This record gives sequence, structure tokens and C-alpha cells, in this order.
Amino acid sequence: MDPFVRRLVERLHDPSKPLSRNRHFHTFDTPEGRMALKVFRRLRSLQKDILACQAEGRRARISRQLNAEGGYRIELIMERMSGRRVSMLQAAEFELLAALPGVRDALEVLDVAA
Repeated sequence: MDPFVRRLVERLHDPSKPLSRNRHFHTFDTPEGRMALKVFRRLRSLQKDILACQAEGRRARISRQLNAEGGYRIELIMERMSGRRVSMLQAAEFELLAALPGVRDALEVLDVAA
């Protein structure tokens, strides 16, 4: 992941130093900015679903893929919707996800080492 994109995603998730998308519209009008917004929304959605699964007492299956990128496969079984969500994350995206509030605790409860 591009270091600039990673920093933007971190700033978007940081509640103590929020990065306003309206104030910094020029930053988010670049390909890197659009990528950061896409990653931010995806990770925020995954965070919400992981915490909801934990609250339901369900387990998320998280496995490391054996490919060149060293990605992660996350499978969430959601009872409330009678469905499942499978997401593929790059290693850098998984690190950002694990750093979000509540996610690391949920991953430790689910016996997953970040």
C-alpha cells in the first residue's frame, strides 16, 4: 500500500485528529485520495460487522492466504441476516483493521494473532 494512502486512511480513522473530506477536497480528488476513501469505507464496514458478530457470540474465520501478497481472508457468519461475508485484505489493510477500536480485542477473543 502506498504510504500516502495509508496515512490518509489512518487520519480518517483517528477521532482525535479528524481529516475533513470537505475541507481537504483537493486531497481526495486524486487517485490516491479516492483509494484512501475506498479503503476507509471498507475497513469501517468490516469493523462494524466484526463487532456485530462478536456481540452475537459468533466466530469470524480469519486465515492467511499463501500468495505473493500475503493477504488475509476474513469470513464472517452473520445470523441476523442469515448470510456470510467474505473479504480479502492485503497485509497492510489487515494491520489497519486490527488497529481500529474494538477490533483487536475481538480478534484476540477469536484466537487470531495480528
